[in-house]
Amino acid sequence: MPAYHSIFLQDPGVRIIGNFALLPLRTKTRGPAYQLPALPTGGNEFDIDPDSESYDPLDEVLSLFRANTFFRNFEIKGPADRLLIYGILFVSECLGKIRPGMSQREAERAVMNTALDNNFAIPGDATFPLNQAFEAPRDRNDAELMRGYLSQVRQELAVRLLARVYADDPSTPSKWWLSFTKRKFMGKSL
Repeated sequence: MPAYHSIFLQDPGVRIIGNFALLPLRTKTRGPAYQLPALPTGGNEFDIDPDSESYDPLDEVLSLFRANTFFRNFEIKGPADRLLIYGILFVSECLGKIRPGMSQREAERAVMNTALDNNFAIPGDATFPLNQAFEAPRDRNDAELMRGYLSQVRQELAVRLLARVYADDPSTPSKWWLSFTKRKFMGKSL
């Protein structure tokens, strides 16, 4: 059974840096990403229809995370798959910061510190774990744009992940989500 790929592979007019897609996001975090419309009032942010105009790649990362973490190999079919890979690796890193018995406030502090850290590796950096599958930005301006976009992705993913992990009880993380802390997508981590 093959891994699940991004539904955004066929989106026209997407900005590409190296071979990484900068897709529109539904976010309140400042950054270079094009803003998608907010969810309709009363809409469930945990179960968004992929056909909705508010569905973004971060919703896809969170919905495909559990299925794709079981794959050691992933055939990349386009730039949107690279965003999916990066998002899954970042979610894995965030889940590694959350311990059983941690309150939501403690987890928020740990995960948001990771998300807000500006010293993360981007494609082309020596410490980036998947340089063989990602092209480096061609110049400094593209590198700064990519860093700003990935920073925005990291912050928004952290917020959405915490909402899911603590959806049932703010004093204890979901055992279901924590069961994925030991899994490494493609055997890699950020």
